[in-house]
Amino acid sequence: MNAIAPITQPSHCSDEEWALRVQLAHCYHLVDYFGWTETIFNHISARLPGPAHHYLVNPFGLNYTEVTPANLLKVDLHGRKLEESPFDANPAGFALHSAVHGARDDIHCLIHTHTTPISAIVQKQSGFSHDNFYGAQLYGRIGYHEFEGITLFDDEKVRMIESLGDKHILVLRNHGIAVGESSIANTFFLLWTVQRAAEIQCAAGALGGEDHPLPVAIQAKCTDLTAMLIRESGFATKFFDAMVRKMHTSRGPGW
Repeated sequence: MNAIAPITQPSHCSDEEWALRVQLAHCYHLVDYFGWTETIFNHISARLPGPAHHYLVNPFGLNYTEVTPANLLKVDLHGRKLEESPFDANPAGFALHSAVHGARDDIHCLIHTHTTPISAIVQKQSGFSHDNFYGAQLYGRIGYHEFEGITLFDDEKVRMIESLGDKHILVLRNHGIAVGESSIANTFFLLWTVQRAAEIQCAAGALGGEDHPLPVAIQAKCTDLTAMLIRESGFATKFFDAMVRKMHTSRGPGW
C-alpha cells in the first residue's frame, strides 16, 4: 500500500478544498519538523467550507511525514468517512474534534498535542503561567478540562465544550492540549506560542529563585496585541509560510 500516492489534485476536488488539503498536509509536516509528534498518534483537523461541518483529518497509522493532500480523510461529525480510503481515522480523535467543530463555528482548525513540556505543565495544578513572554500572550485564552481517560466517548463532548467555553486553548489536564483558531496558519502559530510558553516555564521552574511576576494588565495587553497581529495583519500566515519554506529548504518538498 503506497501511503503517499496519488499526489495530484483529483478531478472531483475543488480548488478551494485542494488548497486546504495542501495547507493541512504542510501543517502535519511542520509538527513533525518541530519535533512535536507522538509517533502516529494525536491529530490535526481542518473544517471544510459549507454548513455540513465536515472536516479533514489524518489517516491513522501513517507518520505525519506520510500525510499528503490526497490521503487526508474527509469525515463527518460522527467520524464516518465521506470518501473511499484504505485508511481509517484515529477513533480517539472523534470525540474531541467533532465536539469542537460541531460547537464552534469560529474554529476551523484544531491541533492536539502532548509534547513533554506541555504534558508537564498540564499535570501541574497551577497550569500555565502568564509570567513569561509567551505565557503572557495566553492570558484569558485557556480553558481547563479534567482528565476522564482517553477521549473516546460521546458523553464527554458536552463537558469538553463547557470547559473550552469561548477560549481557543483547551488544557486536557494530565494529558495535553488542543488549540483551535480561525485558520490553519492561525492555529499553528497559537500552538507554537503555547509550546514556547511551556518550554520556558519548565526551564524557569528548574532554576532556583523566585520568578518575576507580570501584572495582570500587562498580561491582558500582550494577549490583545497578539490577537490583533494574528487576525488583522496576516502575521500568522507570514509565519506559517516562512516555516514551510524553512522546512522545505532543510528537507526538500514533502511530496
